[in-house]
Parts: sequence; structure tokens; C-alpha cells
Amino acid sequence: MIPLLLEAFTFIVSLAVVTITLFLFYAYKSTSTYPELKRHDSEKFYFDTGTKTKRKFPDYMDKPTLDLSVIVPAYNEEARLPIMMAETMEYLEERQTNDPSFTYEVLIVDDGSKDITTEIGLRQSEKYGSDKVRVLTLHKNKGKGGAVRMGILSSRGKNILFVDADGASKFSDLDKLESSMSALLSVDRSDDQKYKKLSKHHGPVALVCGSRAHLEKDSMAERSLFRTILMIGFHFVVWFFCVRGIRDTQCGFKLLTRGAALLLFRNLHVERWAFDVDMLFLAQTLRVPVAEVAIQWQEIEGTKMVPVWSWLQMGRDVLLIRLRYSLGIWKIKSKF
Repeated sequence: MIPLLLEAFTFIVSLAVVTITLFLFYAYKSTSTYPELKRHDSEKFYFDTGTKTKRKFPDYMDKPTLDLSVIVPAYNEEARLPIMMAETMEYLEERQTNDPSFTYEVLIVDDGSKDITTEIGLRQSEKYGSDKVRVLTLHKNKGKGGAVRMGILSSRGKNILFVDADGASKFSDLDKLESSMSALLSVDRSDDQKYKKLSKHHGPVALVCGSRAHLEKDSMAERSLFRTILMIGFHFVVWFFCVRGIRDTQCGFKLLTRGAALLLFRNLHVERWAFDVDMLFLAQTLRVPVAEVAIQWQEIEGTKMVPVWSWLQMGRDVLLIRLRYSLGIWKIKSKF
């Protein structure tokens, strides 16, 4: 009996060693130390619906010329994008009417869609003008995080909001995020040397996350037990390995100062569903002030996530985030 137990134990230990070795090999070989910010030539231009010509996006190192840039990552969103844009533009246009000094742009980033998402975006650009609505069509699908990054690198705003194209968030809750950001930026951080260095190189840096955590009990009641277990497991993995203090890391309604957006997204490695976790891990590591604000939110049909696989993939990505930064496989630049 004892020899059999020893044999079984030896097999389990050997299997664990092989598994860990293969995982570490994958962690090292499947990535690069710093993000590769490659941009296809076609992604450097947008179509000006007024002049009917292609014009070049501004360089991300240019000084901001607008108050707000709204980044809308969109993949096969021909059905939901018009509804979302109607609410968004109603808010922004009314705000500009009430305050003529307020300036904004909406950047729709078509993430390699197979439908007419770009055409839908161009209709909005034609309606409101290319100074207010621009469409960036990616050469191939990069993932939501990659699409947000490309939008940020093409933006002109002092503050940058990224928001999902499904319209699940109530856009007017931007007011809440802006109030929270003002509060973050008004805090005296003269004793925080790391923050002083960041703000010296990047200007004001802050990040405010919209949150659906207050709605969790109701949404759990509508989910299957299996999906609930997956969700709880993912939140635990995020909390244990990467991000603490933020209850809802995945809400697609986040506001950043331009300095914070460029700092975080030029360091960002994860481009797909878990990119928010990478972004927040970077923010907490670099001491970027972060706040979380409850927003109104509703479930919208047509989700792009396949529940089981997406949660498992995101869980794997979270483990890799912690592992790669801890082992120095990924490095973080605080200055560019």
C-alpha cells in the first residue's frame, strides 16, 4: 500500500513540476518586455465627412485641444451603436449648448468588425461633423483594450472617457465621474514623492471607475449558479493577485486624465477582456490616484463574451499579469 501511495505522490509532484515549468516557459516566451505599439498605416487617418478626404489623426504627444475625448471601442456593433450614440450625443450637445466653452470629441474605434460598424460611425460623423465625431477603423481585431489604446493615442482631450458601445451605462453619469475626479485632483499630495514625480512628467494623473457593484445582488439572482461561481472566482483571483480596493474592475465606463491615460495605456500589455485589470494594477503600482463611483447600468442583449470561456481566459490573464510583472518579464516605464 505504501509503495503505491509513494508512487502516486511522486507522479503528482512530477506532474505539478512539469505543469509549472511549461506555464513559466509560456509566460516568458509568449510576450515581450514592453508593449509593442504598432500601428498600421491606414490607422493613422480618419475620413473627414465634410471635405470627403482622409486626414491624419493628431500625434498623442501633441498638447490637448479639447476638454473631453470619448472613446467607444466597437466590434460588430451596427445594431447597438446608433442607440448608444443617440444618448451620448444628446448629453454632449446639450452640455455644450449650456456651456459653449465645453469642447469634446467622440472617437468610435471599429475593432476589425465584420459588419457595417464603420459605416454607422461615419453617418454619425456626417451628422455632427468630423471635429466632433471621428471613426478609427483598425486594420485587424486587437481586442477591447487594444481598441481603447488606439483611440487614446488618436485623441485630443484633456480628459478621456472610454465607454462601451452597447449603451449599458447611463452616459449622464459622467457628471458623477467628473465630480469624483475633481475631488481626487484637489487632494494635497505634496508628501507623496512618487506622485510628485508622475505629475511633473505627465501633468495631473487620476482615474475614476464607474461601478456596478451596488447592483451585484440583483444580477446574481438572475444568473445561473455556475455563472455566479465563475464570477465570484474571478473576482477573488483579481483581488488576491492584482487589484484591491476596486469592487468592479470590469465596468466599461472609466474616466482618466490625459496624463494617466497615456502613462497607463503605453504600459498596457493585455489587450483583451482582462485589460482593465492590467490597467488598474499599473495604476496602483505607479501610485495613480483611483476612485470608484456607482453608476446606473442595465443588461443589454448582444454581449460579445462567451461566459464560461471568457471568465476562464480572463482568470488566466490575471494570473499572468501578476506573474509577469513579479518576475520582471514585463517592465513598467514611469517616464517616456
